Amino acid sequence: MGPNKPVVMAVTNELTIMGLDDWVGQIGLRIAAGERVLTLFGRADGNNHVIATAVLQATHGRLAILRARALRTDSFDALTTRYPSVQMFERELWEQTGLTPVGHPWLKPVRYEADRQQTMHAHPFFSVRGEEIHEVGVGPIHASVIEPGHFRFMCHGEQVHHLELQFGYQHRGVEALLLKRPLLSLSSTVESIAGDSSIAYAWSHCAALEALSDTQVSMTTERVRGIALELERVAMHLSTLTGLATDIAFLQGGATYGRLRTAIINATMRLCGSRFGRGWLRPGGVRFGIDTKRRNDLLVTLADFSRDMAEINDLMLTSHSVQSRLKGIGTVSHQAAADIGLVGLSARASGVAIDMRSSLPGRLYESHPLALLTEETGDCWARMQLRMWEVEESVHWVTHLLDTPDLPLDDGEDSDDDLLTAIGPLWHDTLCISIREGFRGPVVQALETRADGQLVHYKVQDPSLVNWFGLTLAMRDSEISDFPICNKSFDLSYCGNDL
Repeated sequence: MGPNKPVVMAVTNELTIMGLDDWVGQIGLRIAAGERVLTLFGRADGNNHVIATAVLQATHGRLAILRARALRTDSFDALTTRYPSVQMFERELWEQTGLTPVGHPWLKPVRYEADRQQTMHAHPFFSVRGEEIHEVGVGPIHASVIEPGHFRFMCHGEQVHHLELQFGYQHRGVEALLLKRPLLSLSSTVESIAGDSSIAYAWSHCAALEALSDTQVSMTTERVRGIALELERVAMHLSTLTGLATDIAFLQGGATYGRLRTAIINATMRLCGSRFGRGWLRPGGVRFGIDTKRRNDLLVTLADFSRDMAEINDLMLTSHSVQSRLKGIGTVSHQAAADIGLVGLSARASGVAIDMRSSLPGRLYESHPLALLTEETGDCWARMQLRMWEVEESVHWVTHLLDTPDLPLDDGEDSDDDLLTAIGPLWHDTLCISIREGFRGPVVQALETRADGQLVHYKVQDPSLVNWFGLTLAMRDSEISDFPICNKSFDLSYCGNDL
């Protein structure tokens, strides 16, 4: 059968279209059998109808697609009451299509789209009652360069009983914008959706267009893309470690991790011309291979980096002040992480062993596997430590590819020539789901074409959408002064939520 692929396609008129109740029932049965909802979304289908789609991942990794068609005014029994992992998906489905999950215990807008933008002031915040209970509101305007989002704490003294998040301040309309521009000019838009995950978004987008056009890219291209993604992972984990060290006043860590991140993003710039990898990946390949000169330059950079990284990690891990500030703070248990459907590093830090590079490896990670790393305690310490180990693993993986002469990373001419193949027409009436494991977790994109081969729907999902709820659980029974380090330990994206 070959490796499980991070791209799945289906001819839409060959998919079984269920009624809404049967669709919900099938999803429930699959979740009960151990499958995970990877994404769930809807789109308008004319004549006041909605097409609802669920993509589920089995324990062995393979993906399944379930579809239903219903009137926009229809309702269904909410799955959230039995399976909290779908709570955000059902809220988004209700907000974007009008389908109502009856009995949903937390039915509130996700982004305040369209007409709801004028009702943000009336957000139905949960209220904790008691004589000595007080509320603390933070945002949506924050210090520094943080994006807009509101945090409402319900506290008794310093202790946080409940934290609720309200987003939706950016109104970017990304998914609608992606249907308005020419298909082959979307790459620059897609890689800007969440600027700290440019490579993950670009690769997911490129892989979808290549699958839809039956375009084959070489293993050389796959390896270059993999190196780009792992460098992005390293850089962003270092950014988080910098913030964590700074927030707890471990200044040596803050300065050193920041310096090391600069070394990595500068190396990326020497490879492709952009510190964030923008413009490197394009449908049909990559604009720059990694020739001998670039190989050697990156090998030297990574060797120097690894030595300094090991030293600063040791200082952080053995510091009593760091241990005192991070251990036992912001804990999300394994059971809670599994129940609410955490993904990516946030899940793995709570012992949930899920990583799309392992469960959906495709050609690249099947040929060159990465270790699936987890921590068990689910606290800020675990999330910090896991970032260190993932950086180490990614650097080891990239170094292996660079240091193996018989693994080509360019066209063999030691030049700036690109590795691009022309994209042909897209398959008609086809749904394509494309996933790449970014540094936060799986970046999911769903592209659907109509009878003329043009896009009828483009769905984007950042891992932050489901992981923000993990932060609210992490803050329960913590002190309000723990919020900055809890928030940084998750390091989620505001713009990844406000698409």
